[in-house]
Amino acid sequence: MEWLARLNQAIDYIENNLDGSISYDKAAQIACCSTYYFQRMFSYIAGVPLSDYIRRRRMTKAAFELLTTDMKVMDIALKYGYESPTSFNRAFQSVHGVSPSVARVQGTMLNAYPPVRFSISVTGGGNLSYRIEKKEAMKIVGVRTELQEDMEQNQKTVPLFWDRILESTLFSDICGLAGKDSYGIFGVTAYTNPQNIFYYIAVPTDKPVPDGMVEFEIPAATWVIFESNGRFKESVQNIFKRFLTEWLPFSGYEYAELPDIEVYPVGHQGSKSGHAEVWIAVRKEGSVK
Repeated sequence: MEWLARLNQAIDYIENNLDGSISYDKAAQIACCSTYYFQRMFSYIAGVPLSDYIRRRRMTKAAFELLTTDMKVMDIALKYGYESPTSFNRAFQSVHGVSPSVARVQGTMLNAYPPVRFSISVTGGGNLSYRIEKKEAMKIVGVRTELQEDMEQNQKTVPLFWDRILESTLFSDICGLAGKDSYGIFGVTAYTNPQNIFYYIAVPTDKPVPDGMVEFEIPAATWVIFESNGRFKESVQNIFKRFLTEWLPFSGYEYAELPDIEVYPVGHQGSKSGHAEVWIAVRKEGSVK
């Protein structure tokens, strides 16, 4: 549970700086992980991207100040990091549905978002089936799209990328590279540095790389593998959340910050649901990165 305590310390840092500058790098340092993986883990656990959470918290506090003080709207905007009335008004309306000036009218309905706290919760004792496997390094071949450190944008980019590939001949071309003992078609999120983040749709293969495709090597690692049945997007996101909140804190393992792998059946073109697996690289607690 130590890593949940570190996440809560990172949230404390964010809360203490809502009216100042918030460094994602500093928050990630407190949580003892990279900036990218901090944002990724936060979005899975909290259910919203970190940027959205910070905006909600700032606009919650801004609304309280509009109601309880005589501060000018522009002064409140500046306090919470907005240098123009237009940008502050846009952010405020995205959270409350009304402008800052209307918020001061008695009887106006507003939204309050309390700070999150990460903890272990009892959810009914549902089992979370898994297996641990060590795998050698493997080459995957397929296509990729560039991601950003902004999780909010990535959550839009990846589904659109899948739609584009599924509607093209590339999907069947990629499936054709898989051998008869193939695990399936992979969706791989690979982070190297802030300028090198990609999502791959690919298969493990020893075949040559066709024109228009790329290869990527997934390093040897220990993987915890979860299976799911249902709508792909929802079931995969649920697995990551349960991994972080229910499995990891008690497992004796740490998140290895290696590529995350979604495994779908070859030939699932057009299907939005079915059997899938999620592979997450782990290492024993206290081991050297």
